[in-house]
Amino acid sequence: MIKMIATDIDGTILKWGLDFSPKLLKCVQELKENGIKLVLVTGRMHCATIPVAKKLGIDTPIISYQGGLIKDFNNKTLYQRNLPNNYAKEIIKWARKNNIHINLCLDDKLYVEHDNDIVKSYTDGKFIDYTVCSFDDLSIDNVNKILAIDPQDPDRVTGWVEELKQKYPDLYIVKSTPYFCEIGSGEAKKSLGVEFLRNMWGIKKEEVLTIGDQNNDIDLVQAGGIGVAMGNGTPELKACADFITDTVENDGFVKAVEKFVNFKVR
Repeated sequence: MIKMIATDIDGTILKWGLDFSPKLLKCVQELKENGIKLVLVTGRMHCATIPVAKKLGIDTPIISYQGGLIKDFNNKTLYQRNLPNNYAKEIIKWARKNNIHINLCLDDKLYVEHDNDIVKSYTDGKFIDYTVCSFDDLSIDNVNKILAIDPQDPDRVTGWVEELKQKYPDLYIVKSTPYFCEIGSGEAKKSLGVEFLRNMWGIKKEEVLTIGDQNNDIDLVQAGGIGVAMGNGTPELKACADFITDTVENDGFVKAVEKFVNFKVR
């Protein structure tokens, strides 16, 4: 029996930058009525996830920053694993040397060194403010994550992931979209966030349904008793999943819930 559903947001329950489908909203409401815990597990900033939770009408703790931060709905921190300061400083130098745009997430605030179309596109519609400044003017402490972005060349992003994984094997470095390279603590993983909450609630792994669409969701889909990949998911994720549902455009999340939670969304 499924007691907890841990889901990614973008590309899983939400088409990029768009609103939730009426059927998805109805499904979430029925999950609440059936006492099933729905948890958002995302690479987004925590501050950018709160409006999503409010729109869905859920008040469970939020797992943000790929699992690097868990806060309850009263803003109490339950779990936090930051990027070590020395690594953060080294990666800033690496990005500058290679002319790479990075978003620096520090204390759940977003900082960039250049105000450009990359950061404007990233923040558009996500309820995120950002500060433009030299990172040299900041105290590089409590770094949630660093996000390296190339909006045009996914192969370049793949190269960053491979390079940084080799140089920093103890960090969690993953391609979260074709254009995003996420860099965080080695303990900032979606699977560890799910494990933390299910242990807190006394829920067994086999009672958890997990679902996502990108490579940063691989350990997420492996963290549940049933792991589901979206129809629009990456080939690597689909290879790791127990089941492949429909696409986000066709309410794949709802169809997975109907299959494994055994109720029909009215």
